[in-house]
Amino acid sequence: MAGKKKGGLKMKKKVLCALLCTTMVASMFTACGSSESGSSDAGSSGSAGGTESGGSDAAVETSSDGKVLNIYCWNEEFKSRITDHYPDYEEVDATHGKIGDVDVVWNITPNDDNAYQNNLDATLLNQDGAAADDKIDLFLVEADYALKYIDSDYTMPIKDLGITDSDISKQYKYTQDVVTDSDGVLKGLSWQGCPGVLFYNREAAKEVLGTDDPDEVQAYVSDWDTFNDTAEKMKAAGYKMTSTVNDTYRVYSNNVSEKWVSDDGKVQIDDNIMKWVDDSKKLVDAGETGTSELWSDDWKKGFYPEGKVFCYFGPAWLVNFSMAADEDGSIGNQGGWGAAQGPQGFFWGGTWICAAEGTDNADLIKDIMLKMTTDDDIMKDIVVADDDFVNNSTVMDGLADGSILGKDDKPYTSDILGGQNPLPMYTAGVETLDLSNLSSYDQGCNEEFQNAMKNYFEGNATKDEAIDQFKKAVAEKYPELTVE
Repeated sequence: MAGKKKGGLKMKKKVLCALLCTTMVASMFTACGSSESGSSDAGSSGSAGGTESGGSDAAVETSSDGKVLNIYCWNEEFKSRITDHYPDYEEVDATHGKIGDVDVVWNITPNDDNAYQNNLDATLLNQDGAAADDKIDLFLVEADYALKYIDSDYTMPIKDLGITDSDISKQYKYTQDVVTDSDGVLKGLSWQGCPGVLFYNREAAKEVLGTDDPDEVQAYVSDWDTFNDTAEKMKAAGYKMTSTVNDTYRVYSNNVSEKWVSDDGKVQIDDNIMKWVDDSKKLVDAGETGTSELWSDDWKKGFYPEGKVFCYFGPAWLVNFSMAADEDGSIGNQGGWGAAQGPQGFFWGGTWICAAEGTDNADLIKDIMLKMTTDDDIMKDIVVADDDFVNNSTVMDGLADGSILGKDDKPYTSDILGGQNPLPMYTAGVETLDLSNLSSYDQGCNEEFQNAMKNYFEGNATKDEAIDQFKKAVAEKYPELTVE
Protein backbone atom coordinates (compact mmCIF):
# COMPACT_ATOMS: atom_id res chain seq x y z
CA MET A 1 0.00 0.00 0.00
CA ALA A 2 1.97 2.99 1.25
CA GLY A 3 1.45 5.05 -1.85
CA LYS A 4 3.47 2.79 -4.14
CA LYS A 5 2.44 1.92 -7.67
CA LYS A 6 0.55 -1.34 -7.83
CA GLY A 7 -0.40 -2.05 -11.41
CA GLY A 8 -3.79 -3.61 -11.69
CA LEU A 9 -5.02 -2.82 -8.19
CA LYS A 10 -7.34 -0.03 -9.21
CA MET A 11 -10.82 -0.98 -8.06
CA LYS A 12 -13.63 0.64 -9.99
CA LYS A 13 -17.30 0.77 -9.17
CA LYS A 14 -18.10 -2.42 -11.03
CA VAL A 15 -15.55 -4.30 -8.92
CA LEU A 16 -17.06 -3.10 -5.67
CA CYS A 17 -20.44 -4.19 -7.01
CA ALA A 18 -19.10 -7.64 -7.83
CA LEU A 19 -17.55 -7.99 -4.40
CA LEU A 20 -20.76 -6.96 -2.75
CA CYS A 21 -22.61 -9.65 -4.66
CA THR A 22 -20.07 -12.13 -3.33
CA THR A 23 -20.80 -10.84 0.15
CA MET A 24 -24.47 -11.51 -0.21
CA VAL A 25 -23.73 -15.09 -1.20
CA ALA A 26 -21.06 -15.78 1.39
CA SER A 27 -22.58 -13.55 4.11
CA MET A 28 -19.14 -12.27 4.94
CA PHE A 29 -17.50 -9.53 2.89
CA THR A 30 -13.82 -9.23 3.68
CA ALA A 31 -12.23 -5.84 3.22
CA CYS A 32 -8.91 -6.91 1.99
CA GLY A 33 -10.27 -9.05 -0.77
CA SER A 34 -10.93 -6.10 -2.98
CA SER A 35 -7.72 -6.20 -4.93
CA GLU A 36 -8.76 -6.91 -8.50
CA SER A 37 -7.30 -6.28 -11.91
CA GLY A 38 -8.58 -3.18 -13.61
CA SER A 39 -7.74 0.18 -15.01
CA SER A 40 -5.04 2.37 -13.59
CA ASP A 41 -7.15 5.47 -14.07
CA ALA A 42 -7.35 8.09 -11.37
CA GLY A 43 -9.31 7.15 -8.31
CA SER A 44 -11.65 10.10 -8.38
CA SER A 45 -14.51 10.24 -10.83
CA GLY A 46 -14.47 13.70 -12.27
CA SER A 47 -10.78 14.32 -11.61
CA ALA A 48 -7.58 13.17 -13.19
CA GLY A 49 -4.99 11.20 -11.32
CA GLY A 50 -1.89 12.75 -9.91
CA THR A 51 0.73 12.39 -7.24
CA GLU A 52 1.23 13.52 -3.68
CA SER A 53 -1.84 15.21 -2.22
CA GLY A 54 -4.32 14.78 -5.02
CA GLY A 55 -5.34 14.82 -8.63
CA SER A 56 -4.42 17.11 -11.47
CA ASP A 57 -4.16 20.86 -11.30
CA ALA A 58 -7.33 21.19 -13.33
CA ALA A 59 -10.20 22.79 -11.46
CA VAL A 60 -12.56 20.28 -9.92
CA GLU A 61 -16.15 21.30 -9.37
CA THR A 62 -17.49 20.51 -5.92
CA SER A 63 -20.82 21.27 -4.31
CA SER A 64 -21.09 22.88 -0.90
CA ASP A 65 -24.73 23.81 -0.56
CA GLY A 66 -25.96 20.64 1.10
CA LYS A 67 -28.29 20.78 4.06
CA VAL A 68 -27.62 17.27 5.40
CA LEU A 69 -24.19 15.84 6.26
CA ASN A 70 -24.36 12.04 6.32
CA ILE A 71 -21.48 10.45 8.24
CA TYR A 72 -20.92 6.68 8.16
CA CYS A 73 -18.85 5.00 10.88
CA TRP A 74 -18.77 1.89 13.08
CA ASN A 75 -18.63 3.24 16.65
CA GLU A 76 -18.93 6.39 18.73
CA GLU A 77 -15.26 7.39 18.69
CA PHE A 78 -15.34 9.95 15.88
CA LYS A 79 -18.71 11.27 17.05
CA SER A 80 -17.26 11.86 20.51
CA ARG A 81 -14.27 13.66 19.04
CA ILE A 82 -16.54 15.90 16.94
CA THR A 83 -18.91 16.51 19.84
CA ASP A 84 -16.13 17.39 22.26
CA HIS A 85 -13.69 19.21 20.01
CA TYR A 86 -15.21 20.54 16.79
CA PRO A 87 -16.09 24.12 17.72
CA ASP A 88 -19.25 24.49 15.63
CA TYR A 89 -20.94 21.20 16.44
CA GLU A 90 -24.18 21.10 18.44
CA GLU A 91 -25.55 17.76 19.55
CA VAL A 92 -29.26 17.21 18.98
CA ASP A 93 -29.58 13.57 20.01
CA ALA A 94 -27.66 10.29 19.80
CA THR A 95 -27.73 10.20 16.00
CA HIS A 96 -28.19 13.84 15.00
CA GLY A 97 -26.39 17.14 15.36
CA LYS A 98 -26.10 20.58 13.78
CA ILE A 99 -23.22 22.49 12.25
CA GLY A 100 -24.59 25.90 11.37
CA ASP A 101 -27.68 25.27 9.25
CA VAL A 102 -26.50 21.78 8.21
CA ASP A 103 -28.12 18.75 9.81
CA VAL A 104 -25.57 16.08 10.77
CA VAL A 105 -26.81 12.49 10.60
CA TRP A 106 -24.69 9.77 12.19
CA ASN A 107 -25.07 6.38 10.53
CA ILE A 108 -23.33 4.08 13.03
CA THR A 109 -23.19 0.38 12.18
CA PRO A 110 -21.04 -1.87 14.42
CA ASN A 111 -18.25 -3.88 12.82
CA ASP A 112 -19.68 -7.22 14.00
CA ASP A 113 -19.82 -9.77 11.16
CA ASN A 114 -18.53 -7.08 8.80
CA ALA A 115 -21.86 -5.25 9.06
CA TYR A 116 -20.32 -1.79 8.76
CA GLN A 117 -18.59 -2.46 5.47
CA ASN A 118 -21.58 -4.33 4.09
CA ASN A 119 -23.85 -1.38 4.85
CA LEU A 120 -21.34 1.14 3.53
CA ASP A 121 -20.81 -0.84 0.32
CA ALA A 122 -24.51 -1.18 -0.39
CA THR A 123 -25.07 2.53 0.16
CA LEU A 124 -22.09 3.60 -1.94
CA LEU A 125 -23.33 1.50 -4.83
CA ASN A 126 -26.47 3.65 -4.85
CA GLN A 127 -24.57 6.92 -4.39
CA ASP A 128 -25.03 8.20 -7.94
CA GLY A 129 -28.80 7.78 -7.94
CA ALA A 130 -29.47 8.83 -4.36
CA ALA A 131 -31.21 12.07 -3.46
CA ALA A 132 -28.82 14.81 -2.36
CA ASP A 133 -29.85 14.58 1.29
CA ASP A 134 -29.38 10.80 1.26
CA LYS A 135 -25.87 10.64 -0.23
CA ILE A 136 -22.94 9.66 1.93
CA ASP A 137 -20.82 12.74 2.54
CA LEU A 138 -18.11 11.48 4.84
CA PHE A 139 -17.16 7.98 5.94
CA LEU A 140 -14.47 6.34 8.04
CA VAL A 141 -12.09 3.48 7.29
CA GLU A 142 -9.46 1.45 9.14
CA ALA A 143 -5.98 0.54 7.95
CA ASP A 144 -6.74 -3.14 7.35
CA TYR A 145 -9.26 -2.37 4.62
CA ALA A 146 -8.55 1.23 3.64
CA LEU A 147 -7.21 0.34 0.20
CA LYS A 148 -10.55 -1.16 -0.76
CA TYR A 149 -12.11 2.31 -0.66
CA ILE A 150 -9.07 4.41 -1.44
CA ASP A 151 -8.53 2.58 -4.73
CA SER A 152 -12.08 3.25 -5.83
CA ASP A 153 -14.21 5.94 -7.43
CA TYR A 154 -16.03 6.54 -4.18
CA THR A 155 -13.36 8.57 -2.39
CA MET A 156 -12.31 12.12 -3.23
CA PRO A 157 -8.69 13.25 -3.41
CA ILE A 158 -8.20 15.70 -0.56
CA LYS A 159 -6.69 18.12 -3.06
CA ASP A 160 -10.11 18.36 -4.69
CA LEU A 161 -11.40 19.69 -1.37
CA GLY A 162 -8.76 22.41 -1.43
CA ILE A 163 -6.46 20.85 1.18
CA THR A 164 -2.80 21.47 0.40
CA ASP A 165 0.50 19.80 1.23
CA SER A 166 1.35 22.65 3.59
CA ASP A 167 -1.93 22.13 5.47
CA ILE A 168 -0.89 18.61 6.41
CA SER A 169 2.86 19.08 6.77
CA LYS A 170 2.85 18.20 10.49
CA GLN A 171 1.16 14.84 10.03
CA TYR A 172 3.05 11.57 10.31
CA LYS A 173 3.88 10.14 6.91
CA TYR A 174 2.62 6.65 7.65
CA THR A 175 -0.87 7.99 8.31
CA GLN A 176 -0.92 9.41 4.80
CA ASP A 177 0.60 6.28 3.26
CA VAL A 178 -2.35 4.23 4.52
CA VAL A 179 -4.83 6.31 2.48
CA THR A 180 -2.72 6.98 -0.60
CA ASP A 181 -4.03 5.16 -3.62
CA SER A 182 -2.12 3.13 -6.19
CA ASP A 183 -1.53 6.24 -8.29
CA GLY A 184 -0.05 8.23 -5.42
CA VAL A 185 -3.24 10.20 -4.72
CA LEU A 186 -3.98 11.06 -1.09
CA LYS A 187 -7.65 10.40 -0.33
CA GLY A 188 -8.16 10.66 3.41
CA LEU A 189 -6.81 12.07 6.66
CA SER A 190 -6.66 10.95 10.28
CA TRP A 191 -6.55 12.78 13.57
CA GLN A 192 -4.75 9.79 15.14
CA GLY A 193 -1.41 8.16 15.17
CA CYS A 194 -1.40 4.62 16.54
CA PRO A 195 2.10 3.52 17.54
CA GLY A 196 1.82 0.79 20.14
CA VAL A 197 3.54 0.05 23.44
CA LEU A 198 3.28 -2.51 26.22
CA PHE A 199 0.92 -1.58 29.08
CA TYR A 200 1.78 -3.38 32.31
CA ASN A 201 0.04 -3.93 35.63
CA ARG A 202 2.07 -1.87 38.10
CA GLU A 203 1.08 -3.95 41.13
CA ALA A 204 2.09 -7.16 39.38
CA ALA A 205 5.37 -5.56 38.34
CA LYS A 206 6.17 -4.52 41.89
CA GLU A 207 5.18 -7.92 43.29
CA VAL A 208 7.05 -10.07 40.77
CA LEU A 209 9.80 -7.85 39.37
CA GLY A 210 10.39 -5.70 42.42
CA THR A 211 9.75 -2.46 40.54
CA ASP A 212 7.14 -0.65 38.48
CA ASP A 213 9.61 1.85 37.03
CA PRO A 214 9.09 1.87 33.22
CA ASP A 215 12.80 1.69 32.38
CA GLU A 216 13.38 -1.21 34.74
CA VAL A 217 10.27 -3.05 33.59
CA GLN A 218 11.43 -2.65 29.99
CA ALA A 219 14.50 -4.73 30.83
CA TYR A 220 12.14 -7.66 31.51
CA VAL A 221 10.30 -7.33 28.16
CA SER A 222 13.04 -5.99 25.89
CA ASP A 223 12.90 -8.90 23.40
CA TRP A 224 10.78 -11.99 22.96
CA ASP A 225 13.15 -14.38 24.72
CA THR A 226 13.27 -12.08 27.75
CA PHE A 227 9.51 -11.55 27.54
CA ASN A 228 8.91 -15.29 27.63
CA ASP A 229 11.27 -15.72 30.57
CA THR A 230 9.31 -13.08 32.44
CA ALA A 231 6.11 -14.98 31.63
CA GLU A 232 7.46 -17.88 33.70
CA LYS A 233 8.00 -15.55 36.66
CA MET A 234 4.48 -14.17 36.30
CA LYS A 235 2.96 -17.65 36.13
CA ALA A 236 4.77 -18.65 39.32
CA ALA A 237 3.17 -15.68 41.08
CA GLY A 238 -0.33 -16.45 39.76
CA TYR A 239 -0.42 -14.04 36.81
CA LYS A 240 -0.88 -14.62 33.11
CA MET A 241 1.67 -12.75 31.04
CA THR A 242 -1.02 -11.64 28.59
CA SER A 243 -4.73 -12.26 28.57
CA THR A 244 -4.54 -14.12 25.24
CA VAL A 245 -2.12 -15.07 22.50
CA ASN A 246 -3.94 -12.55 20.32
CA ASP A 247 -2.56 -9.71 22.46
CA THR A 248 0.86 -10.17 20.90
CA TYR A 249 -0.21 -10.96 17.35
CA ARG A 250 -0.09 -7.39 16.03
CA VAL A 251 3.43 -6.92 17.35
CA TYR A 252 4.74 -9.94 15.49
CA SER A 253 2.70 -9.32 12.33
CA ASN A 254 3.83 -5.70 12.09
CA ASN A 255 7.44 -6.86 11.98
CA VAL A 256 7.39 -9.20 9.01
CA SER A 257 9.86 -9.18 6.17
CA GLU A 258 7.34 -10.03 3.46
CA LYS A 259 3.68 -9.40 2.66
CA TRP A 260 0.94 -11.94 3.10
CA VAL A 261 0.62 -12.01 -0.69
CA SER A 262 3.57 -11.70 -3.07
CA ASP A 263 3.50 -9.45 -6.10
CA ASP A 264 2.70 -12.47 -8.26
CA GLY A 265 -0.30 -13.44 -6.12
CA LYS A 266 1.12 -16.20 -3.92
CA VAL A 267 0.14 -16.51 -0.26
CA GLN A 268 3.20 -16.63 1.99
CA ILE A 269 3.56 -17.02 5.74
CA ASP A 270 6.36 -14.87 7.12
CA ASP A 271 8.91 -16.33 9.54
CA ASN A 272 7.93 -13.79 12.21
CA ILE A 273 4.32 -14.94 11.99
CA MET A 274 5.49 -18.50 12.58
CA LYS A 275 7.58 -17.29 15.51
CA TRP A 276 4.36 -15.95 17.00
CA VAL A 277 2.84 -19.41 16.57
CA ASP A 278 5.74 -21.21 18.25
CA ASP A 279 6.14 -18.69 21.07
CA SER A 280 2.39 -18.60 21.70
CA LYS A 281 2.04 -22.38 21.79
CA LYS A 282 4.68 -22.61 24.50
CA LEU A 283 2.97 -19.89 26.54
CA VAL A 284 -0.45 -21.55 26.21
CA ASP A 285 0.86 -25.00 27.11
CA ALA A 286 2.57 -23.53 30.16
CA GLY A 287 -0.61 -21.77 31.28
CA GLU A 288 1.06 -18.37 30.85
CA THR A 289 -1.59 -16.98 28.51
CA GLY A 290 -5.02 -17.88 27.17
CA THR A 291 -6.72 -18.27 23.79
CA SER A 292 -9.76 -16.03 24.14
CA GLU A 293 -10.80 -13.61 21.40
CA LEU A 294 -9.94 -9.95 21.60
CA TRP A 295 -12.82 -7.88 23.00
CA SER A 296 -14.36 -10.94 24.68
CA ASP A 297 -15.38 -10.94 28.34
CA ASP A 298 -12.51 -13.31 29.15
CA TRP A 299 -10.04 -10.95 27.47
CA LYS A 300 -11.35 -8.01 29.49
CA LYS A 301 -10.91 -9.69 32.85
CA GLY A 302 -7.33 -8.48 33.04
CA PHE A 303 -8.52 -4.87 33.18
CA TYR A 304 -9.34 -5.58 36.83
CA PRO A 305 -6.94 -6.65 39.61
CA GLU A 306 -8.70 -9.98 40.13
CA GLY A 307 -8.09 -10.83 36.47
CA LYS A 308 -4.39 -11.34 37.26
CA VAL A 309 -2.96 -10.31 33.88
CA PHE A 310 0.42 -8.63 33.62
CA CYS A 311 0.27 -6.80 30.31
CA TYR A 312 -1.58 -5.79 27.16
CA PHE A 313 -0.22 -4.39 23.90
CA GLY A 314 -1.80 -1.45 22.16
CA PRO A 315 -1.81 2.21 21.15
CA ALA A 316 -3.20 5.13 23.11
CA TRP A 317 -6.79 4.43 22.07
CA LEU A 318 -6.69 1.05 23.81
CA VAL A 319 -6.19 2.75 27.17
CA ASN A 320 -8.81 5.39 26.55
CA PHE A 321 -11.54 3.30 24.95
CA SER A 322 -11.02 -0.30 26.00
CA MET A 323 -9.48 -0.68 29.44
CA ALA A 324 -12.49 0.28 31.60
CA ALA A 325 -10.80 3.33 33.10
CA ASP A 326 -14.17 4.87 33.93
CA GLU A 327 -15.28 1.88 35.98
CA ASP A 328 -14.73 1.76 39.72
CA GLY A 329 -12.36 -1.00 40.72
CA SER A 330 -10.59 -1.27 37.38
CA ILE A 331 -6.82 -1.02 37.23
CA GLY A 332 -7.07 2.01 34.95
CA ASN A 333 -9.48 3.79 37.27
CA GLN A 334 -6.90 3.44 40.02
CA GLY A 335 -4.08 4.67 37.79
CA GLY A 336 -2.58 1.22 37.95
CA TRP A 337 -1.10 0.78 34.46
CA GLY A 338 2.37 1.68 33.29
CA ALA A 339 3.83 1.84 29.78
CA ALA A 340 7.05 0.33 28.43
CA GLN A 341 8.36 0.12 24.88
CA GLY A 342 8.09 -3.68 24.73
CA PRO A 343 9.93 -6.21 22.52
CA GLN A 344 9.20 -4.60 19.13
CA GLY A 345 7.62 -1.45 17.75
CA PHE A 346 4.23 -1.77 16.06
CA PHE A 347 1.05 0.06 15.21
CA TRP A 348 -2.55 -1.00 15.56
CA GLY A 349 -5.59 0.48 13.94
CA GLY A 350 -6.45 4.11 13.54
CA THR A 351 -9.38 5.79 11.89
CA TRP A 352 -9.27 7.74 8.64
CA ILE A 353 -11.76 10.29 7.35
CA CYS A 354 -12.73 10.02 3.67
CA ALA A 355 -14.90 12.37 1.62
CA ALA A 356 -17.36 10.52 -0.57
CA GLU A 357 -17.61 11.41 -4.24
CA GLY A 358 -20.95 13.06 -4.89
CA THR A 359 -21.02 14.96 -1.60
CA ASP A 360 -22.74 18.34 -1.65
CA ASN A 361 -20.89 19.45 1.49
CA ALA A 362 -17.32 19.73 0.22
CA ASP A 363 -16.51 22.95 2.08
CA LEU A 364 -17.82 21.60 5.37
CA ILE A 365 -15.89 18.36 4.97
CA LYS A 366 -12.75 20.36 4.25
CA ASP A 367 -13.29 22.35 7.44
CA ILE A 368 -13.87 19.20 9.48
CA MET A 369 -10.75 17.56 8.07
CA LEU A 370 -8.58 20.62 8.68
CA LYS A 371 -9.84 21.33 12.18
CA MET A 372 -9.90 17.72 13.35
CA THR A 373 -6.57 16.61 11.84
CA THR A 374 -4.37 19.73 11.58
CA ASP A 375 -5.43 22.38 14.12
CA ASP A 376 -2.74 22.58 16.83
CA ASP A 377 -5.10 23.69 19.60
CA ILE A 378 -7.68 21.03 18.86
CA MET A 379 -4.98 18.39 18.55
CA LYS A 380 -3.60 19.34 21.95
CA ASP A 381 -7.06 19.31 23.50
CA ILE A 382 -7.70 15.77 22.21
CA VAL A 383 -4.49 14.49 23.81
CA VAL A 384 -5.08 16.22 27.13
CA ALA A 385 -8.77 15.36 27.40
CA ASP A 386 -8.78 11.89 25.86
CA ASP A 387 -5.25 10.49 26.32
CA ASP A 388 -5.12 9.97 22.57
CA PHE A 389 -2.06 10.21 20.33
CA VAL A 390 -2.76 12.71 17.57
CA ASN A 391 -1.47 13.09 14.05
CA ASN A 392 0.54 16.24 14.64
CA SER A 393 4.29 15.98 15.19
CA THR A 394 4.60 19.52 16.59
CA VAL A 395 1.99 18.94 19.26
CA MET A 396 3.16 15.44 20.14
CA ASP A 397 6.83 16.39 20.37
CA GLY A 398 5.95 19.41 22.51
CA LEU A 399 3.77 17.46 24.92
CA ALA A 400 6.38 14.70 25.04
CA ASP A 401 9.29 16.96 26.01
CA GLY A 402 7.26 19.41 28.11
CA SER A 403 7.68 22.44 25.85
CA ILE A 404 3.90 22.36 25.40
CA LEU A 405 2.01 22.12 28.66
CA GLY A 406 -1.06 20.04 29.31
CA LYS A 407 -3.88 20.32 31.82
CA ASP A 408 -3.67 23.22 34.30
CA ASP A 409 -0.51 24.45 32.55
CA LYS A 410 1.43 21.48 33.83
CA PRO A 411 3.47 18.91 31.87
CA TYR A 412 1.29 16.25 30.32
CA THR A 413 0.76 13.05 32.30
CA SER A 414 -1.74 10.21 32.07
CA ASP A 415 -3.86 9.51 35.14
CA ILE A 416 -4.60 5.99 33.86
CA LEU A 417 -0.86 5.35 33.67
CA GLY A 418 -0.23 6.50 37.22
CA GLY A 419 1.02 9.96 36.28
CA GLN A 420 3.45 8.68 33.63
CA ASN A 421 4.03 10.57 30.40
CA PRO A 422 4.10 7.82 27.72
CA LEU A 423 4.35 10.24 24.81
CA PRO A 424 8.14 9.97 24.36
CA MET A 425 7.63 6.23 23.76
CA TYR A 426 4.87 6.86 21.24
CA THR A 427 6.79 9.55 19.39
CA ALA A 428 9.88 7.34 19.20
CA GLY A 429 7.78 4.43 17.94
CA VAL A 430 5.84 6.33 15.30
CA GLU A 431 9.01 7.36 13.50
CA THR A 432 10.04 3.73 13.04
CA LEU A 433 6.80 2.47 11.53
CA ASP A 434 7.27 0.70 8.22
CA LEU A 435 4.17 0.02 6.16
CA SER A 436 5.98 -1.44 3.17
CA ASN A 437 4.66 -4.92 3.92
CA LEU A 438 1.01 -4.01 4.26
CA SER A 439 -1.25 -5.50 1.63
CA SER A 440 -4.87 -5.33 0.61
CA TYR A 441 -5.33 -8.87 1.92
CA ASP A 442 -4.18 -8.22 5.49
CA GLN A 443 -7.53 -8.26 7.24
CA GLY A 444 -8.69 -11.52 5.76
CA CYS A 445 -5.35 -13.30 6.08
CA ASN A 446 -4.82 -12.18 9.66
CA GLU A 447 -8.30 -13.24 10.70
CA GLU A 448 -8.13 -16.64 9.05
CA PHE A 449 -4.64 -17.33 10.39
CA GLN A 450 -5.59 -16.54 13.97
CA ASN A 451 -8.77 -18.60 13.66
CA ALA A 452 -6.83 -21.60 12.38
CA MET A 453 -4.06 -21.35 14.95
CA LYS A 454 -6.56 -21.31 17.80
CA ASN A 455 -7.27 -24.95 16.99
CA TYR A 456 -3.56 -25.70 17.31
CA PHE A 457 -3.13 -23.75 20.54
CA GLU A 458 -6.09 -25.53 22.12
CA GLY A 459 -4.88 -28.98 21.05
CA ASN A 460 -7.61 -29.62 18.50
CA ALA A 461 -5.22 -29.75 15.54
CA THR A 462 -1.54 -30.19 14.82
CA LYS A 463 0.41 -27.20 13.58
CA ASP A 464 0.43 -28.60 10.04
CA GLU A 465 -3.31 -29.25 10.18
CA ALA A 466 -3.94 -25.69 11.35
CA ILE A 467 -1.80 -24.28 8.55
CA ASP A 468 -3.74 -26.39 6.06
CA GLN A 469 -6.98 -25.03 7.52
CA PHE A 470 -5.68 -21.50 7.02
CA LYS A 471 -4.69 -22.18 3.43
CA LYS A 472 -8.08 -23.68 2.59
CA ALA A 473 -9.88 -20.72 4.14
CA VAL A 474 -7.76 -18.20 2.24
CA ALA A 475 -8.16 -20.09 -1.03
CA GLU A 476 -11.92 -20.02 -0.58
CA LYS A 477 -11.98 -16.36 0.40
CA TYR A 478 -9.58 -15.22 -2.31
CA PRO A 479 -9.86 -17.60 -5.28
CA GLU A 480 -7.67 -15.29 -7.37
CA LEU A 481 -4.64 -16.10 -5.18
CA THR A 482 -2.21 -19.00 -5.45
CA VAL A 483 -2.12 -21.06 -2.26
CA GLU A 484 0.49 -23.80 -2.07
